[in-house]
Amino acid sequence: MNHLNFAPIVIPRKTKVITTSIKKAAFYLSKGEVVAIPTETVYGLAANIYHENALHKIFEIKERPFYNPLIVHIDAIESLSKVAINIPEKAYVLARHFWPGPLTMIFEKKASVSNVITANKNTVAVRIPNHPVTLELIRKVGAPLAAPSANPFGSISPTSAKHVENYFKNKLDVILDGGPAAKGIESTIVGFKKGQVIVYRLGSVSIEMLESVVGKVKVIKHSTKDPIAPGMLQKHYAPKTPMIMSKNPLRTASNLLGKNIGLLVFIQTGATSDYYTEVLSCNGDFEEAAKNLYASMHKLDSMGFDLLIAQEFPNAGVGKSINDRLARACKKDTNFTPNNIFI
Repeated sequence: MNHLNFAPIVIPRKTKVITTSIKKAAFYLSKGEVVAIPTETVYGLAANIYHENALHKIFEIKERPFYNPLIVHIDAIESLSKVAINIPEKAYVLARHFWPGPLTMIFEKKASVSNVITANKNTVAVRIPNHPVTLELIRKVGAPLAAPSANPFGSISPTSAKHVENYFKNKLDVILDGGPAAKGIESTIVGFKKGQVIVYRLGSVSIEMLESVVGKVKVIKHSTKDPIAPGMLQKHYAPKTPMIMSKNPLRTASNLLGKNIGLLVFIQTGATSDYYTEVLSCNGDFEEAAKNLYASMHKLDSMGFDLLIAQEFPNAGVGKSINDRLARACKKDTNFTPNNIFI
């Protein structure tokens, strides 16, 4: 009797999604794929701006509406002319102070910039990220990268490669790990009108920092539709767990008996708490709190609480930006609070 010899069947293992290989990330971007990338603010879902299909994939993966524009990331001020025209002098003043860094500026777009990126507007949002891995990646790809935050639309932004993997492990081939985000909240977005700087989104660069360079700026409120810049929608950055804001989270929690509550506070007080508490800063530092904000929100959101209560920050410096993120993360349709979410 003859016995047939079969070679063992080898089932290929899925290649690890998280990598530190810039070369691998550049390869995928160059062939028109979407890659998660690190920046100093949050992780982004990136595509080569000249690959139209890849740009569409960003919106599909995020389930992001096409009316919400993307930010273009470049590697140097000299590269600005690749994507923008009619650049005002104040923009160069700001660029010299804050680039590379968490400041995005809106310009009239060059014709070669896809309308998918700009939501059919004639303007484009641009910044230079302050992250060595991402800057090297842009240079290796040889083209600017369009990238919104690497989270499902409206959800908490990711500040680590692991956060991105938790969201998209079955939708991405490559997540480029550049370590935890140093700033922790998104870039500030500004535009220019009749010589004045207009702030469209609060972020890691505070209003005070901007005004120290260019004088008085104007702040535009959130937009519910047709936003000129990313991150302007009223409801955003939200955990799945209902969340509210309070000047005194512990006191608010004590009035909600029978609820499983987690607290998110700026700085540890001397008060004894029976509630699980995430402290954003040990010494009351706004930048430390911003860096820890989204990571703490991710952690609290995974712990099965009925409600999260976040402490309202002092309304100064980056504290304004943190309050902005918290306010938009709070769900106004929750049963736990009155109509005013600030209690």
